[in-house]
Amino acid sequence: MPIREIHTDEITGAVDELCQQANYYLQDDVLAALKKARGKEQSPLGQQVLTKIMENADIAAVKQMPLCQDCGTVLIFVELGQDVHITGGDLNSAIEEGVRRGYTDGYLRKSMVHAPFSSRTNTEDNTPPVIYTDIVAGDKMAITVVPKGGGSENMTRFVALTPAQGRQDIIDFVVDAVDKAGSSPCPPIIVGVGIGGTADKAMLLSKKALLRSLGSASGDSDAAELERDLLAEINALGIGPQGLGGTITALAVHVEVFPAHIASLPVAVTLQCHSCRHAKIVL
Repeated sequence: MPIREIHTDEITGAVDELCQQANYYLQDDVLAALKKARGKEQSPLGQQVLTKIMENADIAAVKQMPLCQDCGTVLIFVELGQDVHITGGDLNSAIEEGVRRGYTDGYLRKSMVHAPFSSRTNTEDNTPPVIYTDIVAGDKMAITVVPKGGGSENMTRFVALTPAQGRQDIIDFVVDAVDKAGSSPCPPIIVGVGIGGTADKAMLLSKKALLRSLGSASGDSDAAELERDLLAEINALGIGPQGLGGTITALAVHVEVFPAHIASLPVAVTLQCHSCRHAKIVL
C-alpha cells in the first residue's frame, strides 16, 4: 500500500474543531441514554434533575456554549495508520496547537496549570493535552478528543488485587469507589473499568472504555455479564442524579479486559460525569 501524507495543518484544524464540538454537543447515544434514564428514574426529584440536564444540553447546542463550565483536561486518542506519513512538522505539536486554538477561539475555560504541586500557574490555553497514540493498520488517522472534567477525574481509583480474590472483589471495589464518590462526579455517571495488564494499562483501559457507544455491551461474554451486575449494584446505591437520591446513579458500566501476569489482578475505575463529551474525526 502506498504511503499517504497528512499535513500537520490538517491535524491542527481538526483538533481545533473537535475541541469545540466536544464541549458544545452531547452525542446522540448520550442523549438517548439520558432520555431512557429519565423514563426509568423513580424519584420525582431525580426526574426533574435529568430533565434539566437535557435542557442544558439543548441550550449548549443551540447557543454553542460549553455543556459544563469545567471544560476539562483534553485527552487525545490517536489511531495512526502505519501507512500514514505526517508532513509539515511534529504530530504532538500539531495536536497541541489545535487544542490551543480550540480553547481560545471557542471561549472554553482554561484549566491546566504548570508546576501542579507548587506555583500552579495557569497555562492560559488549556495545553498541554494528554495524548495517547496507537499504531494501527491502514492509511487513515482517527483522532478522538475527550474533555475530562476535574470532579470526575478526581474520583479515579486503582487497586492491585491478588488472583485469589477474583470477580466478587472486583465488584466490591468498583461499587465502593462509586459509593465513596457520591455526588462528586456529577451523576448519573458512566463507569469505565479496566482489568488486567499492569497498573498503567488497566488505567488506560478504564478510560478507553468510556469511548464506547453508551450502554453497548462488551464483546466478551464474561465482561458483559460483569457490566450488567455492576450496573445493577451501583444503581441500588440510591445516590441518584446529582447525588439527590434516586434509582439511576449510573447510565452505563463499560468493562475492558486485558491479559494479566499470573501473580496480578490490576483493576482501575474511571468515572465520567453525565456530560460525557467526546468528538471524533477520521482523516
